[in-house]
Order: sequence, then C-alpha cells, then structure tokens
Amino acid sequence: MIIALGIDVAGIDRFAAAAERTPALLDKLFTPAERVLPSGAPRSAASLAARFAAKEALAKALGAPPGLEWHDAEVRSEPSGRPTLHVSGTVAARAAELGVRSWHLSLSHDAGVATALVIAEG
Repeated sequence: MIIALGIDVAGIDRFAAAAERTPALLDKLFTPAERVLPSGAPRSAASLAARFAAKEALAKALGAPPGLEWHDAEVRSEPSGRPTLHVSGTVAARAAELGVRSWHLSLSHDAGVATALVIAEG
C-alpha cells in the first residue's frame, strides 16, 4: 500500500553554484559515500543535484516534519546503477510513525534539471 509520495526538482547550475559558494554544503547534505562514484571519483553536479532532490522528495513524503537530519537519508546505487534509499535516525523514526516499510526511488537529470520521485510503501 502506498503511504506517501514526494517529488522534487533541482536546477543543476543553481545547485553547482551553491556548492561552489559554500563548500561545506556538500558535507552538510551528503554522506561521504554519496559524494563519490563507486570508483571513488567525485560525482557530477547533476548526480549530486538529483540526490539532493531525492532527499527533498523524501522529506515531502514524510510530511516535512522539523528535525530531519540530512545524513539520516542516504541515496545508494546498486551494482546495476539503480538508486535506492536507506534511512536511519530521525528519518527512520518518522517513517516508522507513518508505517513505512519500503521505499521506491527514481532519479533523472536532463536539460539542466535534476528530479527525484520517492514512494513510501507500507
């Protein structure tokens, strides 16, 4: 059963400019593993913007309660490249309150925009 849905978009150039202006922003938003590809190379601005959109979409699906920690939601990639959501701490607690048992995530970026769709399932 679908409990909630969240969607978000992020302008890639705007996200990249914010990250350049405020280098600590990437540390605040992403876990170390999220900032790099499996090879260890840094992720592109488009990839990071999509991951940021995923965290925003997740917060919307949870009702955007105050106190959610950015690092308590992590976007990971399966060997196939399929993105997955892993939650802990504040995010997992809110999800449990709502009865969320699993997540579905889709990411995309094209034409200067990154987008994410999150489905919370019970």
